[in-house]
Amino acid sequence: MNKFLLFFLFPILIFGQSELNNVNDFFQKKQFVKAEQAITEFLKSNPNNIQAIELLGDAYGHQKKWDQAINQYKKLVNAQQNNANYHYKHGGALGMKALSVSKLKALGIIGDVKKAFLKAAELDKNHIDTRWALVELYMQLPGIIGGSKSKSLKYANELEALSKVDGYLAKGYIYEYDDEPKLAEKYYKMAIAEGGSLTCFNKLTNLYENQKQPQKAIKNIEATQQKHQRNALHYQIGKVAAEYNIQLEKGERCLHTYITNYSAKDGVPKAWAHYRLAQIKAYKKNKSEALKYINLAIAELPNIKPFKKKKEKILNL
Repeated sequence: MNKFLLFFLFPILIFGQSELNNVNDFFQKKQFVKAEQAITEFLKSNPNNIQAIELLGDAYGHQKKWDQAINQYKKLVNAQQNNANYHYKHGGALGMKALSVSKLKALGIIGDVKKAFLKAAELDKNHIDTRWALVELYMQLPGIIGGSKSKSLKYANELEALSKVDGYLAKGYIYEYDDEPKLAEKYYKMAIAEGGSLTCFNKLTNLYENQKQPQKAIKNIEATQQKHQRNALHYQIGKVAAEYNIQLEKGERCLHTYITNYSAKDGVPKAWAHYRLAQIKAYKKNKSEALKYINLAIAELPNIKPFKKKKEKILNL
């Protein structure tokens, strides 16, 4: 349920008030405590400012202060009961709280989550994020408390009417969750053909990896690279090669390319690329090279347990 509920945290509004000039900057820099402080101070003299209340809820949400976020979004819902996005954010915060508490406590929250999302969907027939949330909610809830694949598919069909790509991705998600990989593959491929975004390609790659189909995963990552030209994809190929002991030469080349062109925006630290190279060298029984790369990985990230375990295994080669 958390994949798409987190969307409710992303919007950042532009304030005209001079007192809040720094808020957007705080959000951009992920300084959410400072954002919270600035907005709280502003609300002391402007307690009914809807824009500020929404941003305070967002600031709390980014800090996983779900009760406080829920309180702010509830204020918005009470103030503007016909605003679909406020119901959506309220439901999202409730849903995230449900994920953070015991199953017993979560049972008392789920009804309100569903109510909020259904109200948002009713108010705005074009609200894509709400329909995504309902797709996931109905798939992940046990049937005894309202889970329903048919209802999930209903909202996937509504998504498809609004956006074919979202509809295909939603159906791929449903069938993957329901352990029907052939149908999931079909819809992820349809999403790629329709939209071709990095997200579409990644969904299919993840499906192949989860289904232990590394050859298909590598082929799809290569297709992704042809379209999107992302250095991070070189790491993904190397990772799959190293994890499954396949196409080792290709994996090694890709990992070296990743390291050579590395920048912080690639996401995965170089240490992990060195770790994958150590895996490949270990498969090839090249102990000295494997030790070289695992030592580079440990030097960069000394507290990663898999690195230490891999070194122990290499030393025993």
